[in-house]
Amino acid sequence: MDETMDEDDTPAVPPPPPEVRFAVLGTLRVWRDGTELHAGPPQQQALLAVLLAGAGRTMSLSQLIGLLWGGTEPASATNVIRRYAGSLRRMIQPDLPRMASGRWLTGGGGGYRIDVDEDSLDLLRFRALYARAREARDEGRIDRAVRLYVEALALWRGPVAAGVSAEVRGHPLFTQLDNERLTVAVEAADLALRHGGAGPVLGSLQTLADQHRLDENLHARLMLALSASGRQAEALDVFHRLRDRLRTELGVEPSPVLGEAQRQVLAMAASPARTRAESEQRDDQQPDQLLDRQPDQPLDQPLQRRPGFLLPRPAQLPAAPADFVGREAEVDSLLRQLTAGERTPPASPTMIISAIGGMAGVGKTTLAIHLAHRVADRYPDGQLYVDLRGFDLNGSAMTPAEAIRGFLENLGVSPQQIPDGLDAQAALYRSFLADRRMLVLLDNARDAEQVRPLLPGSAGCLVLITSRNQLSSLVAAHGAHPLALDVMSTESARESLVRRLGAGRVDAEPEAAETIISLCGRLPLALSVITARALMNPRLPLGAMAGQLLEAKGSLDAFEGADRATDIRAVFGWSYRTLSDDTARLFRLLSLHPGATFDVRSAAALDGLTLRRTRPSLAELVRAHLVAEEAGGRHRLHDLLRAYGREAADSYDTADARDAAHDRLFRHYVQTAHAALRLLDPAHLVTVPAGIGPPATAGPAGVDAAVRWFQEERLTLTAVVRQAVQDGRPHDAWRLARLLDSMYERVGHWHDWADLQLTALAAAQQSGEPLGVAHAHAGLGRAHSLLRRYESAEEHLSQALVLFEALGDRTGQAHCLRQLGWLMTRTERDVLAIEHTRRALDLYRAAGHLSAQADSLNALAWYQASLGAYDDAVASAVRSLLLYRRMAAGGGSGHGNTWDTLAFAHHHLGNLRRAVRCYERAVRLLRAGGDRYNEAGSLSRLGDTLALAGAVEDARARWRQAVEILTPIDPDWAAEIQEKLSATVNAS
Repeated sequence: MDETMDEDDTPAVPPPPPEVRFAVLGTLRVWRDGTELHAGPPQQQALLAVLLAGAGRTMSLSQLIGLLWGGTEPASATNVIRRYAGSLRRMIQPDLPRMASGRWLTGGGGGYRIDVDEDSLDLLRFRALYARAREARDEGRIDRAVRLYVEALALWRGPVAAGVSAEVRGHPLFTQLDNERLTVAVEAADLALRHGGAGPVLGSLQTLADQHRLDENLHARLMLALSASGRQAEALDVFHRLRDRLRTELGVEPSPVLGEAQRQVLAMAASPARTRAESEQRDDQQPDQLLDRQPDQPLDQPLQRRPGFLLPRPAQLPAAPADFVGREAEVDSLLRQLTAGERTPPASPTMIISAIGGMAGVGKTTLAIHLAHRVADRYPDGQLYVDLRGFDLNGSAMTPAEAIRGFLENLGVSPQQIPDGLDAQAALYRSFLADRRMLVLLDNARDAEQVRPLLPGSAGCLVLITSRNQLSSLVAAHGAHPLALDVMSTESARESLVRRLGAGRVDAEPEAAETIISLCGRLPLALSVITARALMNPRLPLGAMAGQLLEAKGSLDAFEGADRATDIRAVFGWSYRTLSDDTARLFRLLSLHPGATFDVRSAAALDGLTLRRTRPSLAELVRAHLVAEEAGGRHRLHDLLRAYGREAADSYDTADARDAAHDRLFRHYVQTAHAALRLLDPAHLVTVPAGIGPPATAGPAGVDAAVRWFQEERLTLTAVVRQAVQDGRPHDAWRLARLLDSMYERVGHWHDWADLQLTALAAAQQSGEPLGVAHAHAGLGRAHSLLRRYESAEEHLSQALVLFEALGDRTGQAHCLRQLGWLMTRTERDVLAIEHTRRALDLYRAAGHLSAQADSLNALAWYQASLGAYDDAVASAVRSLLLYRRMAAGGGSGHGNTWDTLAFAHHHLGNLRRAVRCYERAVRLLRAGGDRYNEAGSLSRLGDTLALAGAVEDARARWRQAVEILTPIDPDWAAEIQEKLSATVNAS
């Protein structure tokens, strides 16, 4: 460029591309700069609809041909699609030069895609709103969540791509979008019904019920929404009309979910939601100095919950495979078995999909998920899914008890309701599924013993099991239907290549295609890796690919399938060697990760790189189909690819390099766990173990993010602890387990917490560290206390206390004494509770632990109030609050709990106005700190005070909020509060 160029000589800036918007949620529509365009003839409209439904995904020519013509395409189909694509480009950008790809519709010989975002396509806007609604729901912002759900549903103007031919719209690409709408509507209805705000979603439910005339799950929500709006007669009419259709068209009676909705409608005394009080009554008499330091603020009032609602049904199936081909005989066989089972229900209608000789990568999971989506509508009570990790290289296969506890928690069972022992847990699981029609997919099972406790007892359930083994004992003992899944047929394998690479590319080199299929042994996993590499190199001839595969053959020891025809290592090796050096190293190190899934931060930790350098390598692995990308930014490594990566790591990386990667990953989890702990409990004194160093990446950005991180990584953290034990690092194992105590205590999964502490106890005993043994006993005592195993809790806490005394650890002793004090109140030994707590307080003072002193004073105040010493309780609570004021970091949930204790004492002293104000302060602090369990307790007691003061409707509002919080985590307590609600209704 000439540096002396005048400003007038500057080249003209080309005009910006036009603003283009697309709509596919209803009639297909296109706008350019605000003017609506005609999308052309029907077949061209169908092409546009397919590309928009793909929402940014590249659709190969073979896929487009199959979608548009359904197997009856003319010889000129490819040219027709290219002509339509050109017409669409010129329609969107009239000034586009000939043969140019343009801004929106891109691609060519390999396929086409529409480049859109949520501002230009209503489908992506719908999905973004749905994601935000779920996030708001998980954060407890119920009003916002309902608004976002309603906003998302309002984008739908009719069935997806309405006006396009029914043959095209019948493809799973479109039916899956209609199912997305259905899922969002059901979730919105469940949330609104639980909070008394059914009105906003009623219109969407009615519209969808007209389109899905036999969907009992949807109609059940419609009935409850109508009833909650005071329209019980219409709700019952919905039931009777659907019952008649089911009898006439299907010859069946309504399912239990519809019958339960009818029962609730008949029992529901729906009334309009009360209005919020315009102002809160202030207490101007003798104001508490501490209370008056901050102005009163109105509590955020979520939508009220109405009596009688359906818990959301579980819908845990992974996404349906987009490129499923072949397997017609297997699918037909399974569907015939299912149909026969419905005509004559067997005692345990279980289907088993297993590979001959333990064949991995043959497509068992893909087939099972495909079939599950095909038949999911026959099981209106929901679907459960679990990856049992039966053949995990790290030996971290899921135990039956872990799987059952996960199912029970997803079915709404609180940790306290889950009994001890596998037999009792399995019995509760079977009882919960009794008389329900549910689909259960048990993926990657090791053997029959791992599966047997997970089989429902109800004949109305379907269980799909995948395993490398035949599980023959289930056939004999439970009437299971075995299916030996072999490699793909040559025809199906070729169809898979055509579907992904396009017919033109495959037909141009038929012999090379056959060679590739042969070298892949017709194994679906191998074919997916090969086609991914081919798609990334569209100019590379298939013949060259086949030649490279032949050269790679035997570069590692042969991995032979059951038919002795598959050198899977050669296939993976060829794809692996095309990776960049950094990406190849990352792939090898990812095989060392002990968890089932991982995020980009843990990947970066393994490799010792920044997030910025790791993301491109991870994206390259995803494009190569060597790593699978899942929802929420998580990634998964197929166990066969993990095995290959582990062997490659053994070959290319030294033992020291592998150990260093393990160490970096461990340090990453310790650092992140500590950062999360500091957010959840700012006053906690646990420090990062020596030698860990500063974090390489930022930790969670707030309380909610910390909770989400722990929920996502919980199982991986357990695996990391176990891995440390296996690697001969028991010291590291128990120290990481100790960091997780407060997170487990707050979030739940208390059975898993107890199991983890047993591992920590064994590790500390192995390393000969009394401090670790003491902390493990203390953790077990806290976990068992929450699980109401009071006798064993006292035993573990007493052992921990003895060890801490021997070590001279004052803080450890005090923690045990304070927990023992709480335990004494559970077993009606209140005097001992005060004694233990006073001893703990003295030890905390000696150790200079301010936050623990404040917590102990609050505990002392509560126990004093429980014994009727309310003036003493007020004095202790005020001393606690004064200590919290001195702490710069705040007191976490303890601060809110102390306001609750002060309120409780004022309530019993008759200072009701002051009690209400203290309770409201407690609720705000506990809510801000994410302590939902104690927030519910404060709401319940606030309701009691309001009721005593005569504000019954305000009391009922607080009780409803408490029930909403407690139902999924402590149903027994929720039921007690619900009784108060019912009693006030009866009294009215």
